[in-house]
Amino acid sequence: MVDPLVIAQGSTPLYLLPKMANRHGLVAGATGTGKTVTLQVMAEAFSRIGVPVFAADVKGDLSGISQPGTPNPKIDERAKKLNLSAFSYAPCPVTFWDVFGEQGHPVRATISEMGPLLLARLLNLNDIQESVLALVFKIADDNGLLLLDVKDLQALLQYVGENSKQFQTQYGNISAASIGSIQRGLLALQQQGAAKFFGEPALNLDDLMQTDSNGHGIVNILAADKLLQSPKVYATFLLWLLTALFERLPEVGDPEKPKLIFFFDEAHLLFADLPKVIEDKVVQVVRLIRSKGVGVYFVTQNPLDVPETVLGQLSNRVQHALRAFTPKDQKAVRAAAETFRTNPKLNVEQAITQLAVGEALVSFLDETGTPGIVERALICPPHSQIGPITPEQRSQLTKTSVVAGVYENAVDRESAFEILKARAGQPLPAAPGTGAPAGQQSPPWYANIPGISGGGRRGDNLVEAMAKSAARTIGSSVGRQIVRGVLGSLLGGSKR
Repeated sequence: MVDPLVIAQGSTPLYLLPKMANRHGLVAGATGTGKTVTLQVMAEAFSRIGVPVFAADVKGDLSGISQPGTPNPKIDERAKKLNLSAFSYAPCPVTFWDVFGEQGHPVRATISEMGPLLLARLLNLNDIQESVLALVFKIADDNGLLLLDVKDLQALLQYVGENSKQFQTQYGNISAASIGSIQRGLLALQQQGAAKFFGEPALNLDDLMQTDSNGHGIVNILAADKLLQSPKVYATFLLWLLTALFERLPEVGDPEKPKLIFFFDEAHLLFADLPKVIEDKVVQVVRLIRSKGVGVYFVTQNPLDVPETVLGQLSNRVQHALRAFTPKDQKAVRAAAETFRTNPKLNVEQAITQLAVGEALVSFLDETGTPGIVERALICPPHSQIGPITPEQRSQLTKTSVVAGVYENAVDRESAFEILKARAGQPLPAAPGTGAPAGQQSPPWYANIPGISGGGRRGDNLVEAMAKSAARTIGSSVGRQIVRGVLGSLLGGSKR
């Protein structure tokens, strides 16, 4: 049996049970009340028992978990007050990631893996535009065309737009205006730099679930300070990652300890203006992913940031102080108080506004899965450094990590762009389901894609090229199944 994790101490130590850690959790509180340090303490505890962690670092402060803490009067006083006799300073093994590849290993996914539903949200498409995007993905799937990066999708969008009549019988009307809107959205995405996220080598989820030579779980830290400047990109990326884990991990039931703990910081960004269809899928993922051995912990300022359907599934809770200056604030305080199991000795609603920094109301599940009575408690001090590390330290850790060199160089293998470029200016195949010629294609379109020029090469007709590409994809060791999952992303993932 895995030892329980001491996270805080009230009248007695408050333990987070590893067997109950995949029942999800919430860390909430106003800015400056100690949420980041609580996240750090929890991540350390999971790492020490061999559980890998993934967390977005929105301010850079969490990077200090990679270094041992140094003697500090406040830390020493807290350890003494909590009677932590064996307290010592120690780091956690860390892997740094960065969508932009600047503060860690690049993180990529393919356009196909992201899927039309999440991509539509990312591009802020309306219902009609979203339906056109879904049709374009369907055309790609039906013809074995790989959509790996942005230029692949741009190429197929333009091809479908210029030949919409060819696809009308089988797929329905395809609006030229919608095609144009999607293209403009992709250009805006490129200008934000977020297009760097799309491509290969795509993230292998196994690389997030590693342990070091001491059996400690690797803490995967996503540098999110720059990413947070595009809140929708940030939220969509983390949502994609969460659903990818759900779709690809096997069922494990209730393990002795989780396979991975996922901290979703700034959780309010996930649910801001979230379409109902995606919210329903998020609820489904959160409800079911615990059976895959993944615990999800939302970190946010206000419990009301999380929909009730999700909030009800977050069983392990740490509530830091909330302010109650306005009626809306007071409503949030009451809502937070009502989520705890009542303690007759504690006025929870009053206590939430009185908590000091590093103090919280805590309730964890007991061994039967019942929420513990809420207690006012002090959070244990972290064993690692509080605050950010230097760029030099980050660079050195990245160079020596277990995935150093794996993701640094982008790969551009044959996909939709190359196949369509090769057939530019040549006759199109028969329109699907009609047997009638579809006519001639427009002059080469790929010169319109930023940074792309050059002519096509001769070879098989388009149908043959598609078939050969599909065959190569199926036979390739890095191929992906064209089978879409709960949010339209590909099931199966990378196969190495």
